Amino acid sequence: MKATLLIELLTEELPPKSLAKLGLSFREQMQKALVEAGFIEPGNTGKWFATPRRLALQFADCLENQPDRVIEKKGPAVSSGVGADGTPTKALEGFMRSAGVTFTQLDKLNDGKAEYFVARLKKTGGHIDEYLAGMVEATLKKLPVAKLMRWGAGEAQFVRPVHGLILMHGARIVSGEVLGLPSRNVTLGHRFMSVGEIRIPLAEDYEAVLEKQGHVIASFEHRRAMIVEQLDRAAEKLAWLKDDALVDEVTALVEFPVVYEASFDPEFLAVPQECLILTMKANQKYFPLMDGAGGESKLTHRFLLVSNMKVTDPTNIVTGNARVVRPRLADAKFFFETDKKTPLSARIGKLSRVVYHNKLGTQGERVDRLIKLAARIASRLGADVSQAERAALLAKADLVTDMVGEFPELQGIMGRYYALADGESATVADAIQSHYQPRFNGDALPQGSIACAVALADKLDALIGFFGIGQIPTGDKDPFGLRRAALGVLRMLMETPLPLALPELIDDAAAGFAPELLTGDWRTASADFLKERLRHLLRDAGHDHKAVDAVLALGPARIDQIPARLAAVKAFAALPEAEALAAANKRIVNILRKSGAEAGSAIDTALLLEDAEKALFAAVTAVAPSIEAQLAAGDYSAALKALAGLRGAVDAFFDGVMVMAEDAPTRTNRLALLSRLAGLMNRVADISRLSS
Repeated sequence: MKATLLIELLTEELPPKSLAKLGLSFREQMQKALVEAGFIEPGNTGKWFATPRRLALQFADCLENQPDRVIEKKGPAVSSGVGADGTPTKALEGFMRSAGVTFTQLDKLNDGKAEYFVARLKKTGGHIDEYLAGMVEATLKKLPVAKLMRWGAGEAQFVRPVHGLILMHGARIVSGEVLGLPSRNVTLGHRFMSVGEIRIPLAEDYEAVLEKQGHVIASFEHRRAMIVEQLDRAAEKLAWLKDDALVDEVTALVEFPVVYEASFDPEFLAVPQECLILTMKANQKYFPLMDGAGGESKLTHRFLLVSNMKVTDPTNIVTGNARVVRPRLADAKFFFETDKKTPLSARIGKLSRVVYHNKLGTQGERVDRLIKLAARIASRLGADVSQAERAALLAKADLVTDMVGEFPELQGIMGRYYALADGESATVADAIQSHYQPRFNGDALPQGSIACAVALADKLDALIGFFGIGQIPTGDKDPFGLRRAALGVLRMLMETPLPLALPELIDDAAAGFAPELLTGDWRTASADFLKERLRHLLRDAGHDHKAVDAVLALGPARIDQIPARLAAVKAFAALPEAEALAAANKRIVNILRKSGAEAGSAIDTALLLEDAEKALFAAVTAVAPSIEAQLAAGDYSAALKALAGLRGAVDAFFDGVMVMAEDAPTRTNRLALLSRLAGLMNRVADISRLSS
């Protein structure tokens, strides 16, 4: 018989930031177990529920009894299972005993590598009561829980103490025990808006009964949608500050969400809005209301809060939250006013007492390196070197302010405010803030040459420094954010764009460190790391992987030129001649690689004996000047398209000319011709990589 299966764990307050992850993982692991046991079909994904005090699952059309099944049990290989006399070996005898079969009941299967014995055992389907509790217990051990808790006198462990268990199949309680708790059909509702125990009559009624009798919205997704809808409605003509992570966290903190509006004293708006916003979001889980009038979004003194209580008169909730947030905002105001009394330039000395890394020195030493590196980069960009040096000098000074000490997320942002208060130029102040950008995938890039110079210096110094001391990211481990730094460098060079050669930037960054500090083959390791990040960046942007490989195979120094090269390769690949030329180029590369140093650089026209090689030489000589001019102008598409005219001559050459002639001078001359052709064909990209 099929019916809805219900599983619920009633717990103490679960970690809000991981609640959704727990709920999804519980569903995924339990579904896998039920499918493997044959109780549900593979496509039955079920429903998951997660509130601050419960994790629950529902699976419709769950069988009460498993279907009968044939289980295959793999045994020894035939070669090792039977002796020379045709009788079972000890290994096969042991397998037969464990499987409960005789030799005549065994079958043989071939997996493509070897033939082995297999026992096919018919298993009568069991009742769900025999399996469910054990499956739930095993599933709980697989959930992504960082630290387990133990409670009471028992040995049960989970992320939080568990006080109730429901296992139901339709209207029937499935007998069993999980974490020392017996299965029931009873749960608890909202901590304040529900009274007493709630009995679930049918497994499929779980969500509706909890909402009606217990004032609990069991579905995480439904509860989240309710919060977003109420926030939109409550904001009216203003806009609440969108933050998906905060919405998720608040969803995990309430069982019956109700949005109310509160406010704080407008005097606090004199504090930078980033400070107030961070205080309200991080400490109080509030949603600030923004006024977008005039094209710039500005913080208002109003905010929205998500309560776990629906009341007729919310005055106490609103005033209580307004009262709670005031001291937080007062602290922010105090930090801001106190910090402004000391100029950023007067704080630089303190950085010499802040350790950056035990092998890479203090923040003060790092600032000295950033000043020199930012100056070099600014000079290469034709920007004001003195402004770049000033911005680099002050870039890290806000790390020793009270505000950033309390809210590290504001580093750079507060530096800009304090720089402006000190009378620094807007260019310097903006560079201080944006030198951390991009902070995350998709973040905005620094704007202007000074900001880019300081931002590049910051990221290159980190990359070369940590690679130099062997702190290279491995697997998922990247404690110093070097992948983010590498992507930042590449995005700035490519998207801004900046006419800078990456190898020169690496050399400039390395010059700031003592030579003995940079150990091992750090240069190759860092270059390969940047190349791989660039490969992923381009592929994630939707570029064809063959085109990406073709362009990167040449190791282009100018990252800003890569988009144009990719566009040219894409246009070339669409030409009818492209495949044949790519295949020919691949053949040429292989020939030249096998010939080693035999290919010369000079071509002796007197040794061009065949008409086909004479025609190829003439075609290459004729087209080379225009290709060189197009490359110099950055017209990569035109340069590659010009190669299409060589197809006939290339095909004729390989059809009628023996490259590896017995006569050494002739052979060397033909290899030199192919070398010149390859050099011409592979100036934009290694087009042999386009060959299928």
